[in-house]
Amino acid sequence: MSGDSSSLPSSGLKKRNILLAVLAVTGLVVLLFPDFARSLISYPDSSLATPSESSIKVVEPGGSTVERKIADPSDAKSLSPDTSQDDILKPPSQEWAQKQFRRVLNMMHQRYSKPSAPQTCGAKTYYFENIKTIFTGTPKTGCSNWIEALLRANGDLAHQLNPTQVRKVHGGVSGRHRMPHLRGKYSPGTLRQAFSFTVVRNPWTRMVSGYRDKLSDEKTQGGSFRSVGKKIVREMRNITDKEVLAKLYPTFTEFAQWLAKHHGTGNPHFHQQYRTLCIPRVKYDYIIPLEYAGPLSQEVWKRINAQTSLLGSYDKSSDPRLQKSALYAKEWLSEIDQETINTLYKIFRLDFALMNYSNFTDPNFPLPLHDSNR
Repeated sequence: MSGDSSSLPSSGLKKRNILLAVLAVTGLVVLLFPDFARSLISYPDSSLATPSESSIKVVEPGGSTVERKIADPSDAKSLSPDTSQDDILKPPSQEWAQKQFRRVLNMMHQRYSKPSAPQTCGAKTYYFENIKTIFTGTPKTGCSNWIEALLRANGDLAHQLNPTQVRKVHGGVSGRHRMPHLRGKYSPGTLRQAFSFTVVRNPWTRMVSGYRDKLSDEKTQGGSFRSVGKKIVREMRNITDKEVLAKLYPTFTEFAQWLAKHHGTGNPHFHQQYRTLCIPRVKYDYIIPLEYAGPLSQEVWKRINAQTSLLGSYDKSSDPRLQKSALYAKEWLSEIDQETINTLYKIFRLDFALMNYSNFTDPNFPLPLHDSNR
């Protein structure tokens, strides 16, 4: 009897017809506008929205395209580190780190040079002749501290500098060690026999560090790139009055949106790390994620038989997930619109791939997602 429409009262027929009409319209919407339909289903009310994931399409070796997920910043639960995992602070193996670098080269459709050609590296690569060590220092990866330690190990500095004076290492004392100044002084064979290493960092915390150090109005740092800061404010706020601009500093959101708008920048403090690294011309003997600088720096000093150490926080074994750069990154990046976040991820995707770095919404941000914590 239930399938016989003639047995239904007129009010029941009317309700059934309305329901069928609604279902028909819904089906038509799903067919014609699938993205809109998904948004209605996933977010019926913004106050009830559940955490979602965006994805970035990445071309893998061989030409295949895969999607790498980026968690939605609205997922507040993911912003607290999982301190119950004792092995999360264990550094990745060098075998794994080297594999990640080769993966990035594959993504760039390149291979390591044979033989290695360190003599062709740029001004951010240094050779310290007394300790036979090559180091590439990418800005905002603690490079000032690393150079200071290497200068002491090489005999260029008699004692450790005060942390407030560490920027002095970028002058003449280190200038003579820059690779462009050494061309013709050492044979390619001599340079190839040297121990080489470099340091990389999570792109999100590096971005925050670059902003704080060069563009912010923080009294302890910041503001050293005032011309760049005023340029950002002028463009993002449409302010042209020079007297007004002289008093203004860009917010981190403005800086991030400016980077996204210009698809990065030519300034090495803000552009992609892989552009500073001397790959594929050099295959580094040792790769250090800055997040593990404490334990891994000790391995480097052993390799070069040097009695030295790093300045500042990079020499401490404190949890990198709780350091200021990570905490600021979580807070500031979660306030930025998803479109800008996705654009920045695309711009810096190779830097993320260098160490399979976690997104700022990951509980263990800013650590690499390496083999010991999968």
